[in-house]
Amino acid sequence: MVRVRFAPSPTGYLHIGGARTALFNWMYAKAQGGQFILRIEDTDRQRSRPEFVDEILESLRWLGLKWDELYYQSERFDIYRQHAQRLLESGGGYKDGEAVILKIPQEEIKIYDLIRGEITFDTATIKDQVLLKSDGSPAYSFACVVDDALMGITHVIRGEDHISNTPKQIVIYNALGLAIPKFAHLPLIMGEEGGRLSKRTGAVAVSDYRRAGFLPEAIVNYLMLLGWSPGNNQEKIDIASAVKKFSIKKVNKTAAVFSMDKLTWLNGQYIKQMPTVQLTELLAPFLMEKGYIDEDFDRQELQNIVDLFKNRSETFVEFLEWADFIFIDSPRVDEEARQKYLSQNRHREFEMLSDRIGRLDLFDIAHVEKAFRDLVAELGIKASDLVHPVRVALTGRAVGPGLFETMAVLGKEKTVKRLKGAFAP
Repeated sequence: MVRVRFAPSPTGYLHIGGARTALFNWMYAKAQGGQFILRIEDTDRQRSRPEFVDEILESLRWLGLKWDELYYQSERFDIYRQHAQRLLESGGGYKDGEAVILKIPQEEIKIYDLIRGEITFDTATIKDQVLLKSDGSPAYSFACVVDDALMGITHVIRGEDHISNTPKQIVIYNALGLAIPKFAHLPLIMGEEGGRLSKRTGAVAVSDYRRAGFLPEAIVNYLMLLGWSPGNNQEKIDIASAVKKFSIKKVNKTAAVFSMDKLTWLNGQYIKQMPTVQLTELLAPFLMEKGYIDEDFDRQELQNIVDLFKNRSETFVEFLEWADFIFIDSPRVDEEARQKYLSQNRHREFEMLSDRIGRLDLFDIAHVEKAFRDLVAELGIKASDLVHPVRVALTGRAVGPGLFETMAVLGKEKTVKRLKGAFAP
């Protein structure tokens, strides 16, 4: 059975590059009917933190990457000591103080990388390797090899920055007489301006994207496109369909370029196509956190608001920016829009409009629109002469959804109040 592993170190949060590695391992396991193992490499006692472990696990769950088995290296120190002792007894290792060191034989090592093809290494460039440090903790490559072997890992899929670790680990496999897995090294993710992905170009934690209002489906969809393609220039694809098409051998060798604009656009596509009821439930916690709604909010009312803005919002945070005027007492009016549309004295028209719509028994789109159009017809002005000033007065912005839809979701009380107060000194 195919068994792959994702092995993060909890010395920081799960960043987007690590999430891509986890995803490709998970997809390969599912495509092959295999298993996805999660191994927390927490041997660094000073830098490993429980809060990082919690965040890594929660981020993987949020992305939908369920693991079949979970291990912690900090619970396996006795196993590493036993294997180090075996090497000492066989003559393959020696002691330097309290540390255990592996002798590196002089040889040429060839591996067949499933993505890059044949790679050759000369061990003459590798110095003897520390297996156990003087404090009894295992070195990275040693713990990695022992665990991959004992956990039955058949394929090691990781970033190409680990290529230099591969010959060292193969020497350890050979010294211990362990079966060597197949390797696949994923291309690095680069920023749009060239160079390694940085915080400025998108290399932040998965939890940061979650807080910014990205959907897990969109993150997963975008990450799978960083180095792999489902074909036919398809950009939006659900994970189940992608697994059916996935082949590790079709992963690109060249670096993938991370585009925040592309990710944001894709997230917007998922938001637009999500059923309003489902989207409303996902947005509710964001609105509660801002203090815009409480626990017993009116779901139908909120669904109407979500319907109004879902086609304009590419993230949940952007939704909050578009819709904030509905939830606050008075909108923050854009100064440029104020100068352009509210500097002309429309006080009389606003008073007449607020009076008309204030008398409506049924405050819905159709009745609001009729009252508005009847008024502009009586006044002998163009609808657009009043639409833009009214929109700015109600929302604080010169652009937005249809005016009558906006008035309907804003409600009679707030609409009338804002119209009456638009030209207040």
